Amino acid sequence: MAKKLRTPEEASCDPASITLLELASENDYETAFSRADSTAACPIGADGMCCKICAMGPCRLVKKGQTGVCGATLETVGARNFGRMVAAGAAGHSDHGRDLAYTLLAAAEGHAPDYQVRDPAKLREMARYLDVEVDERPVDELARDVALAAIGEFGKAQGEILYLKRAPKKRQEIWKKLGIEPRNIDREIVEMMHRTHIGNDQDAEHILDHAMRCALGDGWGGSMLATDLSDVLFGTPGPVLSEANLGVLQADEVNIIIHGHEPTLSEMIIAAATDPEMIEYAKSKGAKGITMSGICCTANEALMRQGVPLAGNFLQQELAIITGAVDAMVVDIQCIMQGIVKLADQFHTEIITTSRKAKITGATHIEFDEHRALEIAKDIVRLACDRFPERGDTHIPDETAELIPGFSHEYINYALGGTYRGSLRPLNDAIMSGRIRGVVANIGCNNPRVRHDEMHRYVVTEFLKNDVLVVETGCGAIASAKQGYLTPEAALEFAGPGLREVCETVGMPPVLHLGSCVDNSRILTVLAQMATEGGLGDDISDIPAVGMAPEWMSEKAISIATYCVASGAYVIMGHSSPVSGIEGVTQLITDRWEEKVGGRLEFTNEPEEVVRRSLAHIDKKRAALGLPEYDPDKWGKSGDWRIQEFIELPFAEKIEAAYGNSAK
Repeated sequence: MAKKLRTPEEASCDPASITLLELASENDYETAFSRADSTAACPIGADGMCCKICAMGPCRLVKKGQTGVCGATLETVGARNFGRMVAAGAAGHSDHGRDLAYTLLAAAEGHAPDYQVRDPAKLREMARYLDVEVDERPVDELARDVALAAIGEFGKAQGEILYLKRAPKKRQEIWKKLGIEPRNIDREIVEMMHRTHIGNDQDAEHILDHAMRCALGDGWGGSMLATDLSDVLFGTPGPVLSEANLGVLQADEVNIIIHGHEPTLSEMIIAAATDPEMIEYAKSKGAKGITMSGICCTANEALMRQGVPLAGNFLQQELAIITGAVDAMVVDIQCIMQGIVKLADQFHTEIITTSRKAKITGATHIEFDEHRALEIAKDIVRLACDRFPERGDTHIPDETAELIPGFSHEYINYALGGTYRGSLRPLNDAIMSGRIRGVVANIGCNNPRVRHDEMHRYVVTEFLKNDVLVVETGCGAIASAKQGYLTPEAALEFAGPGLREVCETVGMPPVLHLGSCVDNSRILTVLAQMATEGGLGDDISDIPAVGMAPEWMSEKAISIATYCVASGAYVIMGHSSPVSGIEGVTQLITDRWEEKVGGRLEFTNEPEEVVRRSLAHIDKKRAALGLPEYDPDKWGKSGDWRIQEFIELPFAEKIEAAYGNSAK
């Protein structure tokens, strides 16, 4: 019997996506949504009970007490599968950081003239963490040494990753005691793959301990370096005003969508697209100009530094093509669906791959080279313009939402204290007083196995009602952007009384956009600063905070979850667990990890349960710190409203309100 296909409304809660899914259904366009409906997930593999790491298998361990041909138990198989997911995710994020380090080196040595140091202060901060002498050295000389030191973190022979010193002291002591401090980034990834080779590490707990070590190399190593290097090269983000959703596409302009994860490419394409020469070229093809927009984390990178609009998140990449308005989709690495090429063949859209690490059969490949960056970017823009005259009918949804992204941890410090008194003290104080109940980091992907954006929308809505400040990265942040949560005005409509007061005072949204998925390292930095600021314990595990990825699908999400847990965080993943069929491994990543590192990893596909568990954890941490019990009735009227009510009182009542009985 054929599996029933979902209606567009069942597949997505995003209006723009629903419109285009209806169009896809009418025209039999294949998308990730229809493929998910027609392709059943393997239940054995989904539960982590299949081992295929050698040619004696694959071994499907479906009976109680059953082992693989080699004798591997279900627990060993599950731990190996989980560890390999962590290794792949850590490799993806960290390799991104390595490429940025080489770009900085090329720029410093004059071999990549289209790049330069945009944030010298961030460069000097990096230098101090990497034990590079700062003094009054020229910027290019300092940048060269910082780049070399960063590259060294991937494969140095001795010591530990230098960025570990950015964690609270207590957290560093926990890692040292357990022996899970990453020595270098690449070594832990390689060792994870070695340990999980046939006939090697065969103790589930031991394998999973190294999974934490491998993931820490990502979170406090490759990802954190990638974030810092991006800030150095392209500028540390600050708030900008932009728009989100597929309505940002323009019917009368050349539309170029950048998609993937590499800011080195997107920055140059933006520069090329705004070049007067390129704009005139677009006009020569009949267009009024060039519109840039983004999908996935390249979108977030370009958004928070250049204000480039968001076309959408992961599951909208094919829907963007179905509009008929996309002249070129320019992709680099990670989260690019192979299906976009087949779909684009039914339209005029050019799919252009650019990375030496990632080709797609049937796509046009224009390999990006940082040494000729702007020249290559202009070639790509010209090719997009050449496609414009070949357009057919367009179907651009009329849905956009305003947003203010760009809340780097540096800007959060500035917003809360200004240039000279920048600090997270006001945030800690707001949590301690109960105005803010706690903090949730909502991150991660979309997954066509669940209703698109629905889990993100539900949990964020509920957290805001309950005075929980939400910080976001990646496709989760894009989901909230489309929902309208990333503006200061959203606090007035959606936030609880205490959070609303804080947002009004600071002028910030109740949901803070912190960047792309590698920028989860910004969240680690904020949590570390909150712990060292005082009043909320002395470690990340003490803070009333929860991390989550409600619609996760990527191995990178498993690496992120693991390094957050190893850093002391309680993490909830939505959708499904990759080890759900293995009770012993589930116990290790929940209870046993909590005993060891103070964090735990849980999975649930029930949005109400995500919220319930999160609020219970936040309240438990508040109680452990001796903070007042959360009471929304204590707040509810901002200072401005109180002043207005005071002004309207009769004079005698003003005296009574201001001075009470002492006035008599």
